[in-house]
Amino acid sequence: MPSTPLDRQLVSVKPLTVPTTGRSVPLQVKVTAPIDGDKLPIIVFSHGNAWSMDGYEPLAERWAAAGFVVVQPTHLDSRRNRIGFDDPRFASIWRVRIADLHAILDHLGDIFDQVSGLPARADHNRIAIAGHSWGAQTTGALLGARVLDAAGTPGENFSHPAVKAGALIAATGTGDSLTPFAVEHLPFMRPGYSTMTIPALVVAGGKDQSAMSTRGPDWFTDAYHLSPAPKRLLSIADGEHTLGGIAGEAVKETTDEDPARVALVADAVSAYLLDVLGLDATPWQALEKQATDSSGTFTIDTK
Repeated sequence: MPSTPLDRQLVSVKPLTVPTTGRSVPLQVKVTAPIDGDKLPIIVFSHGNAWSMDGYEPLAERWAAAGFVVVQPTHLDSRRNRIGFDDPRFASIWRVRIADLHAILDHLGDIFDQVSGLPARADHNRIAIAGHSWGAQTTGALLGARVLDAAGTPGENFSHPAVKAGALIAATGTGDSLTPFAVEHLPFMRPGYSTMTIPALVVAGGKDQSAMSTRGPDWFTDAYHLSPAPKRLLSIADGEHTLGGIAGEAVKETTDEDPARVALVADAVSAYLLDVLGLDATPWQALEKQATDSSGTFTIDTK
């Protein structure tokens, strides 16, 4: 895997409140960044269902060690907000999630002003977004994907002009194979990727079987195959939905605990973003060579 300086000192500040309108719970974020370095690129990360800004430390800290400023919101569906399927707010949470990311991107200056020494060191011209699971679908919307209705008609365009690249980890596939439960409770799980034009890395596990789809693990590669170039696909043969435990160490959702797999996901995302943002192509080139030498443990496709 590409080398990440894990001994790099980091700062993490939370909770920071972001201005929003019409949100039933205040939007709060955590910022993690290296204490040294200038012109630091930015990653805004959208968590999976029920998580919060306090999850995914294995990703956030590794990205910060690689030189990124990482901003993590707590979305409305977090367990701490106790909003279940029967709550009248649940049907619109997918829209609130997207609005959360827009609010963060629109107020990055205000957020960074609350972290000592950070405003002058963050590069607002190199902004990326990333997400896992539901967070990946949320992220996809800001990259240009649109939610399709039952007839296949695309909904609103939620892309954001500040976003230069993205990373979709275990992203929702098309909606033609949703289970009855998903159709009833998650009708927005119908992304259309033909309009997702912004460069992105898609990360998929070869053993990720979703309870929301009747298809197999290939469902999680739709974001790559159905979107226009330029895109890259990292396929991890033995990866399941949390890809080794990216949400945290020994969390209950993890079914394939593997710290090396977590490091692979984290380092692949940072290597991709350093490359596509025009900062350093070397880590991605090293990853491509390792994929070739990995005997199928992980593969990389590009278009």
